[in-house]
Amino acid sequence: MDFKDILKELRASKDITQEDLAKATGLKRSAIGMYESGKRRPDFETLEIFADYFNVDMNTLLGKGNIPSFILSAKEEEHIKKYRQLDAGGQDRIDRQIDFELFQLAQSAEAKEERLG
Repeated sequence: MDFKDILKELRASKDITQEDLAKATGLKRSAIGMYESGKRRPDFETLEIFADYFNVDMNTLLGKGNIPSFILSAKEEEHIKKYRQLDAGGQDRIDRQIDFELFQLAQSAEAKEERLG
């Protein structure tokens, strides 16, 4: 896989636009577009910026490694940052809420299966 395709895939996995990536990395949106279209190749420093932002090594960006299957979206990263700011009691309440929501989801899926036979 070429760098342009890897960059597009990593950006899509975070559910961000070229503009979002440009703001987050300090690069220009037009440069991101040129990298993704293959009209421009990044220099070493730019590869480092992308590697740091996407939390991958440079071999991955250069197509010599596997793209991680588990990449957090910007929203998920923000949730984790907020969660880490909570005290133990706050984290416990969030954990219980997540468990409750998952239980409700499982119950709903179970009920749907029973209806469908």
